[in-house]
Amino acid sequence: MDWMNFKRIRTPFLVLIFGLLTTSLLAQTPNFDRLKNQFDDGQVFRAIFSQTFTDSYTGEVTESQGEIWLDKVRYKLEADGQVVVVDGETSKVYDPSRNRVIIDFYDSEEDDFAPSRMLGGIDSTYSVTEKEAGQRTKITLTTNDDFAVFSRVEILIDRQLRPVKITAWDISDNEIETNFTNGSFLDPAKGLFQITYPEDAEVVDMRY
Repeated sequence: MDWMNFKRIRTPFLVLIFGLLTTSLLAQTPNFDRLKNQFDDGQVFRAIFSQTFTDSYTGEVTESQGEIWLDKVRYKLEADGQVVVVDGETSKVYDPSRNRVIIDFYDSEEDDFAPSRMLGGIDSTYSVTEKEAGQRTKITLTTNDDFAVFSRVEILIDRQLRPVKITAWDISDNEIETNFTNGSFLDPAKGLFQITYPEDAEVVDMRY
């Protein structure tokens, strides 16, 4: 898997993080606020995920699956034989098949899904609503801004405030659907957002 595919995979996860960490725009979003508070309190969300990316123009569907850990600013992703860790300043990608680690600066200005860009967009142009859907709550973020990364995002959470599904539509109407299973909120653990690799692995440090 190349880095662009990793960007596709992480898109809904970052939508989740950045959407949850914004200030509430409406007073009638109690579950949305409670979910944000879990991340504000330093909790880590961990889950098994399966994702489909549907190209609106070609109809091509790309599927991925793996495991994700994320907190307010960091995430760790294990998918398709690779491991990615982003801590807000540095990104690391480990490919066991090549026994190679790529380290680079995490430049939010070059990342369409960076916190600064997503948070700014949601704060200024998105509206947030929520409604009960059986035993779950559906949180919807919408905008009419032509420059927004996503025109609509739907986050489905269960009674324990665990995200179970995220569907996002970008400005080109591509659809990204992610389903989570065995999700749980954990206390932060030392070393969680680190990559372990063999001593003989090739390390490519793009920061120099």
